[in-house]
Amino acid sequence: MVAKVIYNTPDHKIAFFEELTPASAVQANQLLIVHKGEGMLLDPGGHKVFSKLLSDISLLIPPNQIKYIFLSHQDPDIVASINGWLMTTKAVAYISKLWMRFLPHFGLDSQLEDRVIPIEDSGTTLTLGGDCQLLVLPAHFLHSPGNFHVYDPCAKMLFSGDLGASLGQDYYVVENFEEHVKYMEPFHKRYMASNKVLRFWVNMVRQLDIEMIVPQHGAIFKGKQMVEKFLNWLENLQVGVDLMTQDHYRLP
Repeated sequence: MVAKVIYNTPDHKIAFFEELTPASAVQANQLLIVHKGEGMLLDPGGHKVFSKLLSDISLLIPPNQIKYIFLSHQDPDIVASINGWLMTTKAVAYISKLWMRFLPHFGLDSQLEDRVIPIEDSGTTLTLGGDCQLLVLPAHFLHSPGNFHVYDPCAKMLFSGDLGASLGQDYYVVENFEEHVKYMEPFHKRYMASNKVLRFWVNMVRQLDIEMIVPQHGAIFKGKQMVEKFLNWLENLQVGVDLMTQDHYRLP
């Protein structure tokens, strides 16, 4: 089984899938939260991931017990398999209201569209297993204009989408933050909008009790000390429009 179980109690389990993406595609993680027999699948990935992920998840939970499918934003490495997941489960999917009308372009059947729920810009809460209230947090322009993250208070775990993404490392848990920065920095400088929104996001998540941050690409930040190092790094990082000059806008 490909899944790494990164949190496990009798009532609550979190499975992390990191090795399903074809070599020619950008690496992406998929996450499954299970609480008291109900599941939530986060950023389920593209078409080539679907059949293997469905098979691996079936070893952990019957697919008909998946209650929610969460789509942090609109990129194909996150949402391209959505039609398959809605056809093979009874789940409802959540995505920013900005991207609702883009999903049919990924092959979403018109008969399934009423099972996709728009998330308002302020976010929402979703209850799993009757008593675990997951927070859907605004993360707009990090990197998508309509972007959300999920905080799981039962595991004290934050699923941070593309924030914290790393590419090219050969480990799945960060041990040396300073060495790890080189795998994150180019991506963040290019894909994140501005330091202003990074600071807004950091100020928001510092109000949460976080033991682990799990990005949608690359390695996990585990433990409060590593989480704080990551937040400190983000808070001071110049990205996106902060780095643009007139030289980037010249006729070729």
